[in-house]
Amino acid sequence: METYVDLIKNIQNNFNNLSKGQKLIAEFIINNYDKAAFMTAAALGDTVNVSESTVVRFANTLGYAGYRELQKELHELIKNKLTTVQRLTMTDEYSNKENALKKAMEKDKENIDKTINETGYKAFQDAIDLILNAENVYILGLRSSSFLAGYLGFYLNFLIKDVKVITSGPNDVFEQLLKADSKDLIIGISYPRYSKRTLEALDFCKEKRCKIISITDSLISPAAKYSDISLIASSDMLSFVDSLVAPMSLINALIVSIGMEKKNDIRSSFEDLENIWKRYNVYDVNNKDK
Repeated sequence: METYVDLIKNIQNNFNNLSKGQKLIAEFIINNYDKAAFMTAAALGDTVNVSESTVVRFANTLGYAGYRELQKELHELIKNKLTTVQRLTMTDEYSNKENALKKAMEKDKENIDKTINETGYKAFQDAIDLILNAENVYILGLRSSSFLAGYLGFYLNFLIKDVKVITSGPNDVFEQLLKADSKDLIIGISYPRYSKRTLEALDFCKEKRCKIISITDSLISPAAKYSDISLIASSDMLSFVDSLVAPMSLINALIVSIGMEKKNDIRSSFEDLENIWKRYNVYDVNNKDK
């Protein structure tokens, strides 16, 4: 998270060296970074009554190649800083039901396309190898990420032994991770606004020399710095909720790939499961209309 704070500190540290027009930009960003993040250079210039070229030079003065690079840092900043109420008031694109349906699904599709283009195959394959070779696999995801952690844990339990999903139940996360060691793997799932407890737990596991895979939204996310491998899946925000469709799709790809690796080993297990499900009527097999 320090990376994001440093953007504001960078502006503050350079403030006295800025021109009069650049100081107007600096003050606006410090006080309104949530709005500035979605402004073009021209729009930002118009807002503070300076030229677009002054905005670009401002970005250069802070060490960025251009305004677009500075804007990317602003996007990362608001992921960590914005409250739910601030997110809710950021956009009116979802103000009616038809727009909400269309825009939400378009954003999910955009996040999946971005993830396909940016996911490195080597990191993906290395992650599979770590999962298959670990003595124990702990899956950690709290708050909204808990749904992703539970889903991954549900299917991995069919494929490999000794999978544990860490929950925020009666036992604290540290108690659940107490026996983890260097032979074990932690899969940490962390998305904005990043859970402090998840980050503390990853730090705890790093000290215990566990291998760590993070599933997160950026290589500069706070979870990535603890990780041996980071799997990146985009989750650009949709008003007060984040899109977790791309992370879910990435998790599906992990499950399918591990299933293919273990196909011969798990065939008999699934045959046993089918017999158990049938014997105890786990699923409704009567699909006829009554």
